[in-house]
Amino acid sequence: MNVSIGKKAPAFSLPDHTGETVKLSQLKGSVVILYFYPKDDTSTCTKQACDYRDHTKAFEVDGAVVIGVSPDSPTSHAKFRAKYDLPFTLLADEEHEVCEKYGVWQEKSMYGRKYMGVVRSTVVIDAAGVVRAVFSPVNMKTHVKDLQDAVQACA
Repeated sequence: MNVSIGKKAPAFSLPDHTGETVKLSQLKGSVVILYFYPKDDTSTCTKQACDYRDHTKAFEVDGAVVIGVSPDSPTSHAKFRAKYDLPFTLLADEEHEVCEKYGVWQEKSMYGRKYMGVVRSTVVIDAAGVVRAVFSPVNMKTHVKDLQDAVQACA
């Protein structure tokens, strides 16, 4: 990854699921759970999003907001959010600029075929914009608990 614990999180500006621009600077004052995922409405990405959905209230109690980022379009994100009743923002990084900035756009391999894609990763950014935790790749079995611990450490 291109981010380091204790360093300032790279700035970004991306359209959300409604087409409105969201900037990291707008989130200052909140702990940000910034998660990168490969594709809307695929099995593991859906499980991850639903896990976050089911724990959103607990994250909010600790002052955190969840923001998802993938190369999908705002339209795709809007459908994904509606289908699974996701209460958090999804950002469209169609040119993978932010994914590259954060170091999650990497060469992957499936069935011997190499391609570029998003490595499922999560970055926890404190209220001052400093990276406090990095999970890459994500361990889906322990991820929500790991995030809760990281968010509480930011308080």
